[in-house]
Amino acid sequence: MGEFWPVPDALAYLGGSWRVRRSVRDLASGATGEFGGTTRFEPLAGDGPPGGLLHHESGTFVWQGVARPAERTLRFLPGPGGTADVRFADGRPFHDLDLTSGRHIADHPCAADLYRGEFTVRDADHWRTVWRVRGPAKDLVLTTEYAREP
Repeated sequence: MGEFWPVPDALAYLGGSWRVRRSVRDLASGATGEFGGTTRFEPLAGDGPPGGLLHHESGTFVWQGVARPAERTLRFLPGPGGTADVRFADGRPFHDLDLTSGRHIADHPCAADLYRGEFTVRDADHWRTVWRVRGPAKDLVLTTEYAREP
């Protein structure tokens, strides 16, 4: 089996609940943190296009020894050919997502910073994202491992 697991339909693959472990490294200061929790991909309610998913992540983020609850919401909308159009909760564009080869690179400019995400699918129940954030205010690496919940 190859290094990547091709996914013909990103939204069909992502649907359901996933356990999440994320490490955060600030390359400038050396500070580290981690997030642990759950991500759920559920059908969008009546305000979204058919087939779209609401992504809701919740858990605990520990930064420099201080634990805090954390959550975020994204919208994953159907794109052409089994891809997805990822949006922030308020509808602003975030990035595209094409997992047909099992690997995808996406860029998101945010003010003067650039977020570059690498998405890799390992198998039917495991995928990963690595976001590298560079700019005048940030120098971060965020690595997230997802494992499907039974």
